[in-house]
Amino acid sequence: MKKRIFALVDCNNFYVSCERLFNPKLAHRPVVVLSNNDGCIIARSNEAKALGINMGTPYFKAKNFLHRHRVKVFSSNYPLYGDLSRRVMTTLQQLEPEMEIYSIDEAFLRLPPDSGMNLNILGRQIRTTLKQHTGIPVSIGLGSTKTLAKIANRFAKKFPEYNGLLDLTAVDPDPFLNRCEINDVWGIGRGHAERLRARGVHTALDLTRRDDGWIRKQLTVTGLRTAMELRGISCISLEKEGKKKSISSSKSFGYQVETLNELREALATYITQAAVKLRLQQSTTGCLQVYLTTNRFSKTQTLYATRETINLAEPTANTGTLIKHGLERLQKIYRPGLRYQKCGVVLTNLVPAKSRQLNLFFKPDKRQSELMAAVDRINTRWGRHTIQHAAAGFTKPWQHRQEKKSPAYTTQWQDLPMVKASWPDSLLPDTFR
Repeated sequence: MKKRIFALVDCNNFYVSCERLFNPKLAHRPVVVLSNNDGCIIARSNEAKALGINMGTPYFKAKNFLHRHRVKVFSSNYPLYGDLSRRVMTTLQQLEPEMEIYSIDEAFLRLPPDSGMNLNILGRQIRTTLKQHTGIPVSIGLGSTKTLAKIANRFAKKFPEYNGLLDLTAVDPDPFLNRCEINDVWGIGRGHAERLRARGVHTALDLTRRDDGWIRKQLTVTGLRTAMELRGISCISLEKEGKKKSISSSKSFGYQVETLNELREALATYITQAAVKLRLQQSTTGCLQVYLTTNRFSKTQTLYATRETINLAEPTANTGTLIKHGLERLQKIYRPGLRYQKCGVVLTNLVPAKSRQLNLFFKPDKRQSELMAAVDRINTRWGRHTIQHAAAGFTKPWQHRQEKKSPAYTTQWQDLPMVKASWPDSLLPDTFR
C-alpha cells in the first residue's frame, strides 16, 4: 500500500509579494514591510536580506541605511494581505481538497498516493496555477510526513538550485537532515534546541539516531513524535480548521494616550472587532477581560499594566452588551495622569451560539441577534465601519501609525487600480478621427 504524501505550500516573502503584486517596478528592488506603528521590520525581500537587513530591526535604527540603499518601505497592510491569503487558500483547496491552513501564508496538503502523475510535475503545476490565479509565488516541500515536508520546503525556499520545489520522497533524506540545524526542526523550541546541542545533538539527523527512551526523557512524547516524523513515520495528521478558544483585539496607539475618552473609543473599537470575529465563527462569550498598559520601555514614565475580568451572566455576541461591560471595567482600572501605550480586550469561555446556556432570570432578546446579523451584512457589503456604535468614535486620531501604507487594492472601491489605454491615431477607424 502506497503512503500518502504531504506537501507544504509556503508563499515566498508573503507581505512583500503582496506589495509587489500591484507595483511591478518593485520586482528586483529591495523591499521591507513594517509592523504596527511602523515599529520593526517584519518582512524582507531577498534583495533586502542580501543587504544584511535583519528581521525585527527597529525602523528608526535602520531608516538611514534603508534610504541610502534605496530600499522601498511599506507599512503593514493587513486587509490586503488577508484578502490575498484567502485567494491563495481558496485556489489551493480547489486543487487539493485535503488541506490544512497552517498560517496566513502556509498550508499543508495531503496528496493522493495514486494521482497518476509524477509528484514533481504535480508540484510544478500547483506553483504555476497559484502564480496565474493569484500572482503570489510559492515554494513547495514534499515529504512522507508533515515534518519532512516542512524541511523540504525550507530547502526549496532557501536554495535557488531547487527552483522552489523539493521532493524528499524521491531522494535519500539523510543528507538534508544532516544539513538541517536542530533549532530549525519544526516543533523543537529554543530551550530544547540548546539542551540537545549540549548533549551532542546538532542536526535533525543526529536526533533520528538517538534512542527512543533518551528522546522521550529529553523532549517528552511530543519530541519523540517529532523524531518519528523525521524517520518517515507519519504521526501528525492534517487538522481541520477549528473554532478559536479565545479571541483578542488590541493595537498600540499612534501616540501615547492620556484621556479617558480616547481610551473609551479605542476599547470600544477593539471590542467591536472582536465581536465580529466571535459572530463569524458562530460563538458567544461568557467572559470578557480588559487590559491597559503604559510604555514598558520608557525610563522616565510610571510603568502601569493591569487588567480586569468580568464573567457575564449570560453568554453573548452582542457588540453593545460587550462594549457596556468593557467600558465599565476600563473606568475601574484607568488612572488619570498616566500616558497609555496600549489597551485591548480578550474574549474567553467561548461556546457555540446554538448551544449556549441561557440565564433563568433573563429572557433572550431575538431582536438583538437579528440586529447584529444585519449590521454584519451591511459592513460586509459596503465596507468596514459603515455602521458602528457611536462609542467607537469616528475620526480615531489615536490609531496606530501607517505612514507608508499602500492602498487597499482589493478591499476598497476607491483604491482599485486604474488602467488607462490609448490607440495610435493611425489605427483608429475613420469615424473616430
